[in-house]
Amino acid sequence: MCAIALTEAAKLSNDVLLQGVIETILKDSPILQAMPFIEIVGNGLTYNREKTLPTAEWHAVNADWSTSPTPDFDQLTAVLAILGQNADVDNYIRQTRSNIQDIEAAIIELTAKAVRHEFEDKFIYGDSAGASNQFDGLRKLVDCTQAGTQVVTMGGTGATLTLAKLDELIDAVKGGKPDLLLMSRRSRRKVTALVRASGAYMETVKGQFGEFIQLYNGIPIGINDWVKDTHTLASGYETAVTGGASSTIYAIQFGEGAVCGATNGGLQVEPVGAMEGKDAARTRIKWYVSLADFCVQRRAALIGVQD
Repeated sequence: MCAIALTEAAKLSNDVLLQGVIETILKDSPILQAMPFIEIVGNGLTYNREKTLPTAEWHAVNADWSTSPTPDFDQLTAVLAILGQNADVDNYIRQTRSNIQDIEAAIIELTAKAVRHEFEDKFIYGDSAGASNQFDGLRKLVDCTQAGTQVVTMGGTGATLTLAKLDELIDAVKGGKPDLLLMSRRSRRKVTALVRASGAYMETVKGQFGEFIQLYNGIPIGINDWVKDTHTLASGYETAVTGGASSTIYAIQFGEGAVCGATNGGLQVEPVGAMEGKDAARTRIKWYVSLADFCVQRRAALIGVQD
């Protein structure tokens, strides 16, 4: 199996409409710009996730070697969910207003943005137990509701962010630095203020679409407008995502051994054509997609972040 970024998938397609939709989806999404996707056959990706390692020992010359217990794995399956929407263009509007702008292109672009918004929301808050048509998002995969090695907490009911806690979050990710620090705009403003107050400055680089990306400790900061600032904490852990004043910052590594997308057929743009029940033409944007969590040490969450 091989993972490929959506940007590269767009280059491999000769479909101009599909290329335009992928560009629209990628443009304002730090997640989709960074996360690769594995193309699978079937409706789910089954994989083994490391649970316990074997042990190693020191040996004397000519001594017998004992056999270490075999490593244990958890077998998990990322089941594909169906994400999509129809873009319907009324023929009367298209014919009478085509001199103003390309109505069909505008509607397809807005529909593509809606698909991106829904993916970014469920990338964080997806819960297949609460809504069977979704995949499980990062909050559920990390499990911010209880103690764990990948959950860093600001305290009993949350507290103001500190750079020390942000560094602790980064250190919770093993096997190299995170590829992305994902947070709300409020949290990003707080990080910027803390860095300035320390007498340092935020390094900035240009992204693939010419946008400016801030870095903390060399790690890109990604803004997700669906990360809520209203989480509620009790005894240091999240009890709800509304009703409070706390937010969460995620540190993520992307790739086949970390957090990775799974898809069958990739993002698809399907011209359905003329509709029978009304004078309109339909284009369907659909995506059979899920999220695979290959290694628990490759992502972590800092919860209870307050302003």
